[in-house]
Amino acid sequence: MKKLIAAALLGGILASAAPAADIVRHTGPQPAMILQGVTIPPGAEVAMMSGALASPIDPSKTPDSIASFGDTKTQTISTLNNIKARLAAIGFKMSDIVKLTVFVNGDPKLGGKMDFAGMNEGFKMFFGSAENPNTVARSTVQVAALAGPYFLVEIEATAARMPGKK
Repeated sequence: MKKLIAAALLGGILASAAPAADIVRHTGPQPAMILQGVTIPPGAEVAMMSGALASPIDPSKTPDSIASFGDTKTQTISTLNNIKARLAAIGFKMSDIVKLTVFVNGDPKLGGKMDFAGMNEGFKMFFGSAENPNTVARSTVQVAALAGPYFLVEIEATAARMPGKK
C-alpha cells in the first residue's frame, strides 16, 4: 500500500512538472492578415498595454494639425513603434503580441471615413513580416474622436508568452 501511495504521489509530481502548453494562434481556413483567435494557457505571462498614440513627426514643433502626426498609415507605424518600445521596457517583444484593438478616427481628407487600407499598410510592417512572422487577433473600429484632435489612430495591445521563452 505504501508503494502504491508513493507511486501515485510521484506520478502527480511528475505530471505537474510537465512543460506548460504553448500559446496557440488560431488561423482561419485560408491565409489571412489576422488570426481568428488565440488560446493562452495557464501559466503564461500576460501584459495588457493601455492605448498608445502616435508621436509628432517633428518633436521640436508644437503639434497643430493632423499633418503634425501624419496620415493614418504614418500614425499606425508611429503608434506601433511606441508599443514596441513600451513592450521592450518590460521585457516583451512585438512577436509576443496576441491581440490588438485598433481605434481609427475618420480622416477629414476621406470625408470622415477611416483609412482602413492605410492602417493595414502600417500593420503589415510589424506583423506577418520577415522580422515578425506572427500575426494577431485584431479588432478595428472607427470612432467619432480620440483623445486629441489630431490623432487618427489609437492601439491597445495584449502580449503573452510562456515563462522562459524570452
